[in-house]
Amino acid sequence: MGIRKAEKRDIPAVSNLLLQVAAVHHNIRPDIFKPAAVKYSESELEKIFADEKTPVFVSVDSSGKVQGYAFCIINERENALLEKNKTVYIDDLCVDEACRGKHIGTELYEYVRKYAASINADSITLNVWEGNDSARAFYEKLGMKVQRTTMEECV
Repeated sequence: MGIRKAEKRDIPAVSNLLLQVAAVHHNIRPDIFKPAAVKYSESELEKIFADEKTPVFVSVDSSGKVQGYAFCIINERENALLEKNKTVYIDDLCVDEACRGKHIGTELYEYVRKYAASINADSITLNVWEGNDSARAFYEKLGMKVQRTTMEECV
């Protein structure tokens, strides 16, 4: 098993994993997420994979089969109000349902952590939907803490 940058040949497997994430989100918030929605087209994934500001890392088994991914976005901030900051935002992290329980998610996160350090990022951030208790517990176990809370009122 290893982790590497995503390549064009990974698109079918990554697309399948994106559907798994869509199902999780739809089950938690069907008022927001469509069932079986495709987040990115093949051409969009090609662009994302090629962009240095949106690195995507995949975990592969010994045969090269994709077992999980981490979509990242590098954000750099500098303005009058907030301190200068460079963040690696994990837009999405998924482990194939058939591969869970093998610490692949932890290995992907640790890979992102090392990558963030290598580019002199100040932090790693991500969002977890309320109701996705297993994801929240996973990230807390890795040492992440709540930075802010988004609230809503449906009208």
